[in-house]
Amino acid sequence: MNETIKLTPRQKAILNLLAMGHSLPREKIGAQISSLFPMSKATLARDLQFLTKKGFITTSGKGPSTTYHPITFHPLLAYIDLDHYFSLEPDKRNGHTALTPTVFDTLSNITSATEKQELNLLFRSFTKSADALDETIQRRELERYIIELSWKSSKIEGNTYTLLETETLIKQGQEATGRTKQEALMILNHKEAFKTIVKKRNDFKTLTLTDIVGLHNVLIKDIDITSGIRKHAVGITGTTYQPLSNEWHIKEALVYMAKKINATTYPLEKALLASIFIPYIQPFADGNKRTGRMLANAILLAYDHFPLSYRSIDENEYKKALIVFYETNNMFHVKRLFLDQYRFALKTYFLS
Repeated sequence: MNETIKLTPRQKAILNLLAMGHSLPREKIGAQISSLFPMSKATLARDLQFLTKKGFITTSGKGPSTTYHPITFHPLLAYIDLDHYFSLEPDKRNGHTALTPTVFDTLSNITSATEKQELNLLFRSFTKSADALDETIQRRELERYIIELSWKSSKIEGNTYTLLETETLIKQGQEATGRTKQEALMILNHKEAFKTIVKKRNDFKTLTLTDIVGLHNVLIKDIDITSGIRKHAVGITGTTYQPLSNEWHIKEALVYMAKKINATTYPLEKALLASIFIPYIQPFADGNKRTGRMLANAILLAYDHFPLSYRSIDENEYKKALIVFYETNNMFHVKRLFLDQYRFALKTYFLS
């Protein structure tokens, strides 16, 4: 698929429809798309022919029985156009409004053989890369990484500290003028959480409920956030998706998530799933996304992979990618952003 080809809003809508429905005949595509973009059968036929020719979709069958399919090697990874998806208001997107239990049954092999080959060629041992540096440089590089992770992960959550203010806070303990105490604590808790996962890195090769809750506790220490598994319903801004509200169902989903991640053998897949499913399940009253990001880093470190700082990520694109997963269970964009940040970490930190 060539994402550089300019598509019309109608063609983007067709791609998104197929990504969510996976395989549809022309009549069903026309029936759903025409409510957004009134068009003739001939126009629809031309659009489908164009998308097929350019490699965006594929077909099976002939004539009236032709069925159109998204190009993907995995049911959760069909391409979705974010611009078109978010051109619709939440109530008009017809996405899932509750957790989909069957999504747990389709989590294997979410990275292709080609992707694994590329990522294995890029791999650098985090431990060896750090140990290869002069002790002073190693200490400064680790400090730089912690500052950038703490700044960007907090910024995603609405924290207003700048990168330089974060550096001053972490290195000198000096809080920025005009910022709240809660913002300073959020950043400092990221620093402590990273120190925790480094110290206990081997513990995260096998996830347990205790480890996940414990990591969340570090991230919310002294912040006005309730600890432990959530006991009440919560809503998420910008989506009609409603996470589980029953404490026991939440705990059950979290344990099942850990079981699925523990059964996954490829470290990058394990980390990616953790970064997605903690926000999806929303087991805590607040701090779910940052817990997911830090848990993913804990898994990466446990397997001697580079952790992510998220420094170069667009926070709005990241939030949109998560919402798409909540509403469609499609992880094309969350996976894309995750692997981009992994590649960024490899080419940015602990270079000799």
